[in-house]
Amino acid sequence: QVQVVESGGGLVQAGGSLRLSCAASGSIDSIKAMAWYRQAPGNQRELVAGVMHTGRTILDDSVKGRFTISRDNAKNTMFLQMNNLKPEDTAVYYCNVDIWGRDFWGQGTQVTVSS
Repeated sequence: QVQVVESGGGLVQAGGSLRLSCAASGSIDSIKAMAWYRQAPGNQRELVAGVMHTGRTILDDSVKGRFTISRDNAKNTMFLQMNNLKPEDTAVYYCNVDIWGRDFWGQGTQVTVSS
């Protein structure tokens, strides 16, 4: 079994910063990819950023220049540094772990950006 736990969410004013963390544990040999998704009320869950085991990263256009994704393969952890936050970034942020075709999700962490 695999457990995925996010942390680091909270309430911040527009222009502020937060750092999200995701830790995967359990029966893990290696992880193909880790990614951050977010879901705002009334919206579908959307991909924010992802990082492959090779180190290749992707970022949604809406967060480019503001968010940075990183990963520690040895510790099966991933981070999302979020700077210059905007009210439209408000959502529940979920960590996704892809173990070569098997998907695991965390419980989510709330990020609220006030204007």
